[in-house]
Amino acid sequence: MATEVTPVVSIKPSRGWVLPQIRDIWAYRELLYFLVWRDLKVRYKQTVLGFLWTIIQPFFLMVIFSIFFGRLAKIPSEGIPYPIFAYAGLLPWTYFAKSLNACNESLVGNSHLITKVYFPRLIIPLSSVLSGLVDFSIAFTILLAMMFYYQIIPTLAALLLPFLILMAMATALGVGLWFSALNVLYRDIRYAISFLVQFWFFATPVVYPSNLVPGKWRVLYSLNPMAGVVEGFREALLGKGQLDCPMFMVSIAVVVFLVITGTFYFQRMEKGFADVV
Repeated sequence: MATEVTPVVSIKPSRGWVLPQIRDIWAYRELLYFLVWRDLKVRYKQTVLGFLWTIIQPFFLMVIFSIFFGRLAKIPSEGIPYPIFAYAGLLPWTYFAKSLNACNESLVGNSHLITKVYFPRLIIPLSSVLSGLVDFSIAFTILLAMMFYYQIIPTLAALLLPFLILMAMATALGVGLWFSALNVLYRDIRYAISFLVQFWFFATPVVYPSNLVPGKWRVLYSLNPMAGVVEGFREALLGKGQLDCPMFMVSIAVVVFLVITGTFYFQRMEKGFADVV
């Protein structure tokens, strides 16, 4: 009678700069789904308004910006009503900022998992970025309602929206991988993130059009991938924007660079996460 042989898996820490284990991430896709679902439940557990918070925050920011920047400061909005101009910029920005903050705290917040079981650690920050897509989708319905109110019909350029959303997600993930790994070693990274997000907000054309940026700063400005995302978002949905294709290609290259270097650095450091976190 033949006896079954139990397969043995030997888990060893990686050495040097290793390639991302995409096959391992796919093998643990159910865990990724569980972490995304858990993040959503924890985020709105014991809240009065629940998922309505995903709409309230960008909506009231839009109202405040419309009053101070649209009415008082008279910032141009490229011929479209300032409320929808601001909301169309706030939508991808809010998703990016929340995903970056969640990604930064993801490893420390899941220390109980990291120290007890093995799984590709890359799943943890990835789940933080993916869970934000649900909030983004809910808030997006308000933008569609505003477009209907202002009688704005999207053009065929709206087909680029999935790519722009993917670009915002990749930017948050690429930067988040760097900071989440650093946050395990240095817990004051969370304070640096808050300053970075504030500075990044004003360096992104959320409340102003990018054509206000002087020409001599355009190349430097294109190094901010979220500038291309926000301008592309407005161009795709509202038919307004100053999307510069060569500069947008630079932004894409920056996103690719952030994701690649962030992934390699994260996997270079992950072998010590369980000992430090």
